[in-house]
Amino acid sequence: MKSCQHLAGLFLSLAFSMKTYIVTFLLLATSFFAKAQDAPVRWATQETFFEDLVGKDLPDFKGLTVNKISFKREALKNEIVLINFWFEKCPPCIAEMPELNKLVDKYAKQKVKFIAITYNLPSSAKRFQNRNGYKYEVVSLTKEELRKLNINHGFPSNILVGRDGKILYATANISFSDPDFKAKSILLEEKLKAEIEKSGH
Repeated sequence: MKSCQHLAGLFLSLAFSMKTYIVTFLLLATSFFAKAQDAPVRWATQETFFEDLVGKDLPDFKGLTVNKISFKREALKNEIVLINFWFEKCPPCIAEMPELNKLVDKYAKQKVKFIAITYNLPSSAKRFQNRNGYKYEVVSLTKEELRKLNINHGFPSNILVGRDGKILYATANISFSDPDFKAKSILLEEKLKAEIEKSGH
């Protein structure tokens, strides 16, 4: 009889301990989720993607020029670089090319490199460049190389890189007349000018 009473006491003690643990766990979990809900949510939008690139090193990559000459990240060492991501059948990419050409005319003599990265084949990109008078140096990457590079968020994307190899600014379309893109285009050019002045060119 005493043994049964002893066992019953043990069960009651264990049940009480388990109840205490469960209540404590639920209180901690509630507190955690409440804090998580209070924290600001940062969605992976195009804008936040570009913001997160700033300060990062331009990753290594390799491709081919329109003349099928190997082109690697090392060719841009110690250079100010403006990179445009585009492809032939991209209307917004083509629409911004006159603006991009104006930047080349304005800053190429100040030792700024203008690189246009596409997944189109070199021969096809060459025909497009000759037909449309696009003044950037075109480099073709495979889609896999483009995926690994992972600094564009759709097409077009424009990335400004400083002489130290770090990304200074990134944005989508370049247009100094379209209200949707004008402010960011002006900011990109201001950052480009600042880097040129900093470099003493």
